[in-house]
Amino acid sequence: ADHKQPVSFIQVICNYYIPFLKVMFTAAELGVFDLLLESGKLMPSTTIAERLGTSFTGMERLLDTCVGLKLLRVERTGTLYGSTEFSNLYLAESSPKSQYHHMMFFSEITFLNLNYLTDAVSPVGKIYGDSSSNLFDVIFRSEGEMKRFSHSMNSNWHLCGRDVMAAFNLSHFPLICDLGGSGCGLAKECIALYPNSTVTIFDLPNVVEMAKKHFVSPEEHRITFHEGDFFKDPIPEADLYILARILHDWDDEKCVQLLTRLHKACKPGGGVLVVEVVLNEDRSGPLEAHLQSMLMLLLTEGKERTPSEYNALFSAAGFKEVQLKKCQLYDAILGRK
Repeated sequence: ADHKQPVSFIQVICNYYIPFLKVMFTAAELGVFDLLLESGKLMPSTTIAERLGTSFTGMERLLDTCVGLKLLRVERTGTLYGSTEFSNLYLAESSPKSQYHHMMFFSEITFLNLNYLTDAVSPVGKIYGDSSSNLFDVIFRSEGEMKRFSHSMNSNWHLCGRDVMAAFNLSHFPLICDLGGSGCGLAKECIALYPNSTVTIFDLPNVVEMAKKHFVSPEEHRITFHEGDFFKDPIPEADLYILARILHDWDDEKCVQLLTRLHKACKPGGGVLVVEVVLNEDRSGPLEAHLQSMLMLLLTEGKERTPSEYNALFSAAGFKEVQLKKCQLYDAILGRK
């Protein structure tokens, strides 16, 4: 083993990977990718800086760095900058597959609070620099925060939603209830894939009010809403219940409590579809699951789990038939009554 290799790895992470993320977030937040997409042409750095209200020097350095990271392209003869297929598709806010809101949530919430990861691992268990606060305090403190979080979740479903909804044939579940699906992104993928289905979004009253205003048109009658707390209030009637990125927010006791409530609400033959990043049984990976689990340690009381751990949760709640299907990023677990 070359002792220089670890040093090189650390230097790459510290000097390049972390700055790369912040450069990408900054260019997106300032509107660089949207400006170049909307203009449809190459532009000099001075024009971009003037249009976006930034310093000329700072913008030129930001653009050159984005070119080096292959987020933008440049024609050196006239020093003109342009967008790439990647930036148009994923980094511009106006793109249907945009990851803009996910990046902004990560930049403004997750990135900031990674400063407290040491505290979260230590016995003190500080979160957001204040042990009395958690992720949900931040998400629900205003309509703007709720909207931003829902946009962030939708960014994932634009890319992975169809994949997880097609993991199992759900066509025999015409009445579906999505718990905590405020952004309606997964519900929209569901009704597109299964035209005979309807989806009820079950979420807190203030979240439902925000979702109706920003995420679904009044003409879309296949998506409806039900207000309530899914830990306390009656569960709406449905053939299938969806828990997409919900269980990883909670400890085992809360998960069993919620799954038990859903088991009681289920008709015979009904089911619960859980969507999460599932750890390998031997916990060897995937890396995405371990990184998500660290974020859950920092932001919530939950964690990512192995297949046997999910089987145990379903079994404790009364479900007898549980199936797992691996997907592109998020995996699908279907429990049947």
